[in-house]
Amino acid sequence: MSVTSPARHPAPPTRPSAATRPGRRDRHRPLRVAAAAVIGLAMALPLFWMILVAFSPIADLHTSQLRFWPSAPTLDNFRRVFRLPVGIWAMNSTVITCLVVLITVSCNLLAGYAFAKMRFRGRNLLFLLLLSTMTVPVQVLMVPQFKLVSALGMFGSFWAVIVPAASTAFGVFLARQFMLGIPDEVIEAARMDGAGQLRTFFTVVLPLCKPLIAVLSLLTFLYQWNDFAWPLTVLKDERLYTLAVGMQFVNGQYTADYGAIMALALISVLPMVVLFLCFQKYFVQGFARSGIK
Repeated sequence: MSVTSPARHPAPPTRPSAATRPGRRDRHRPLRVAAAAVIGLAMALPLFWMILVAFSPIADLHTSQLRFWPSAPTLDNFRRVFRLPVGIWAMNSTVITCLVVLITVSCNLLAGYAFAKMRFRGRNLLFLLLLSTMTVPVQVLMVPQFKLVSALGMFGSFWAVIVPAASTAFGVFLARQFMLGIPDEVIEAARMDGAGQLRTFFTVVLPLCKPLIAVLSLLTFLYQWNDFAWPLTVLKDERLYTLAVGMQFVNGQYTADYGAIMALALISVLPMVVLFLCFQKYFVQGFARSGIK
């Protein structure tokens, strides 16, 4: 006599949750897209207005009628700008900014690695003191920095602009937060293989920090390229001025040439737009992996 096994009833089908129901996930998508479009237009409006004024004739700029397109697009504003040594100013900005990016990013990465992966007495206290410097206004630091570069004999040279920007508290903080996400086991494995601190940093940690390097480079480039007050303070020769400082020569004594100002501003902003478009992927990844929202 055969014994029949009890019949197995199939499990009742599970009901889809509210988050996985068809159409429920995309219910608010049109609203999000509309909000993103409005914010994007609001952010792009100043850039559009700058381009509009840069290509507008002088007659359009001295009328009370609001125009959303030049009556006769012209390059006269750019011709007036290039009567000034714009090429020399652009080269000065490029040299200063590239050196600042190279030195600042290197120092920030090394300091961030030390705070994230090295153990030494007073590390947390020193890091808090470093973060506290972010609360000090930049204008307060200009006087001691000026005395320092003057005492070192750098006043009037490019190094007076480069040396004070050798490291930033925010850059060190960003590098530390990013490197905290690197597993300690990877670093310990490198040390067990006989690698020292510098070799571990350059061969193990640095290749994992490409998004971080992109973020630090873009932020440093953006700040230094647009810096006006400090280069104006320490550069006394007009041929050493940067684009941001040279923009003051476009203004007249009694009137402002808005067309030429916007033309020079457009020339100045183009490198930053190109760099951001090229490194946008790494820029987003760097902020996401650093834990900064």
